[in-house]
Amino acid sequence: MTKKNIISAVAGIAAIAAILIVVNIDSKPASQSVSYATCSNTSVGGCSGSHATPNKTEASANNVKNEDGKQIIEVSAKGGYAPSMTTAKANVPTILRIQTSATFDCSSALRIPTLNYSKNLPPTGTTDIEVPAQVAGTTLEALCSMGMYGFSVAFNS
Repeated sequence: MTKKNIISAVAGIAAIAAILIVVNIDSKPASQSVSYATCSNTSVGGCSGSHATPNKTEASANNVKNEDGKQIIEVSAKGGYAPSMTTAKANVPTILRIQTSATFDCSSALRIPTLNYSKNLPPTGTTDIEVPAQVAGTTLEALCSMGMYGFSVAFNS
C-alpha cells in the first residue's frame, strides 16, 4: 500500500466518523433536548438562581397543593429542577416534595442555603423537606451541588 493510498483511507475513515457523529446528534429525541441559559455571573460562587436553570417555561400552579394544614410543593429533579419557579402562600408551613426518577446527575445533590439543607437525594424516590412558615416577600432558593441547576419558591400573601 502506498503512502497516497494510506492517506486516502484515513481521510475516508474520518469522513465516515464525521457522518456518524452528525447522524447521532440529529437522531437525539426532542424529549432529551434541553437548552440552558448562559450565566453572566462572574462573582465567586458562580451561577445560581435563575441564571442556572434550564430555559423552560413551566407553570407552577399545578405543583402546590394543601394537605393537613400544610402546603405541599412538588418539584422534580432530573437534569435540573421543574418547575424552576413556584409561587406559594406565605405564613403557611410548607413541605418541599422532591421527586427523583433515575436521577444520576448533579441535581440529585440538593442544597438550600437558607435552611442549611444539604443532602444527596436517592436516585429514585420522594424526599420531603420541612420548610417553616415564611413571611411574605421571601424567596427560597435551591441549587444543585455544582450550582448549575436551581429552583426558587416565592412566598406571597
